[in-house]
Amino acid sequence: MVGINPKYKKLENETDYEYGLRLISIKVEEKPDDLDWEDIVTLLHLDCHRDSLRKATNVTEFSGYKVMQYFKEKMETQSHDDTESYLKELELKKRELIKERAKLHTEKLEYNRWLREDARDDLFEEKVITAIHETLNKVDPPQKIGGMLSSRYGLLNIADCHFGKDFKVYGLNDEIVNAYSPEIFFMRMEVLYNEVVDYAHKEKLKGFKVFNLGDSLDGFLRNSQLWTLRYGVPESAVIYGEYMGKWLRRLSDEFDIEYYQTNGNHGELRLLDGKKGEHSHDNIETVTGSIIRIINEDNPNFRYITNKSGSIFTDIAGYNVMGIHGEVRSLTAAIKDYSDIYDTKIDYLVAGHKHHSEFVNCGARRGVIGVGSIIGSDDYSMSIRKTADATASFVIFETGKGKVDEHTFVLN
Repeated sequence: MVGINPKYKKLENETDYEYGLRLISIKVEEKPDDLDWEDIVTLLHLDCHRDSLRKATNVTEFSGYKVMQYFKEKMETQSHDDTESYLKELELKKRELIKERAKLHTEKLEYNRWLREDARDDLFEEKVITAIHETLNKVDPPQKIGGMLSSRYGLLNIADCHFGKDFKVYGLNDEIVNAYSPEIFFMRMEVLYNEVVDYAHKEKLKGFKVFNLGDSLDGFLRNSQLWTLRYGVPESAVIYGEYMGKWLRRLSDEFDIEYYQTNGNHGELRLLDGKKGEHSHDNIETVTGSIIRIINEDNPNFRYITNKSGSIFTDIAGYNVMGIHGEVRSLTAAIKDYSDIYDTKIDYLVAGHKHHSEFVNCGARRGVIGVGSIIGSDDYSMSIRKTADATASFVIFETGKGKVDEHTFVLN
């Protein structure tokens, strides 16, 4: 051949056989004018006639070229299938990677949220500790007083302070039926302090027990409370706990005090859509109790008594007295139920929550004592048509006689 087309030359690293297949493919598929079968025989140095080569290429489906085309197409198809499979696998891997990244992002957000909450908890704890230490530095321990009398005992009941709430309730003639605020709470507690001191001295008591029956703070259970809360829940806990710690410490200047406290439903740290009682053990009133305890830790006339059941339980003049917040349907049924649950006869059940005073006799030297509230009537109690004065109560027990007297302090 003279002046061979460079396209028909043997490529570098191309075997003789591969070279021959390529030339035959060009001849059959492209049919070029400058390449005939004789040229291919010459280029490949074949010992055959050009017609023999042409026939060998095209005679049957099993001819060499046809076989080559078959496997070539199969390999391309297989390669395409493999590519599709590979791409699908890559897509799955991509989705898994995106999913893992999303999980990692979520975990990071959760971790950061936990850090923020933990930081807030630390800040709150620091605030509580600071308030406690400032209080301790300002108050001197009282002088030791003798113990309680052996046959006549007193019990002061305080319930439903709802500290932090700020409101006014109006009557039909636009008169104020009840008003409440942190300042009014302080004034009512000062009135209560003076009346308790006078009453206990009149009864010739050297000491008595104090039940705090819960809902000390108004908390945050529903959206409507936003309009009546003066402080946030943590700040309310600090202010209330510090005030009550001092109030009880002043009381212990005059009397030997045993203090008991149970938590109310308003102190629960629940989300706005959380169910009642869902987190009953997470209660902000435990913080107020801790402040009260630490303020009085060096007080020889003060003892903070706790019970792992979460309720109040003590012996008064030989009678089993239990204190609860009172969120039950029937107190008369509850005194029997608690006796069965704890396999211990409850002689007197004392409860708050309902914001009004009552006593129901449940047999000889047995009964339920409903305690009024420090807050008195509010918008909620008006809406359910149950109102009462702001009150606290003092109950006298005697050995062998049980409850012999009850005095109500009206604080409006």
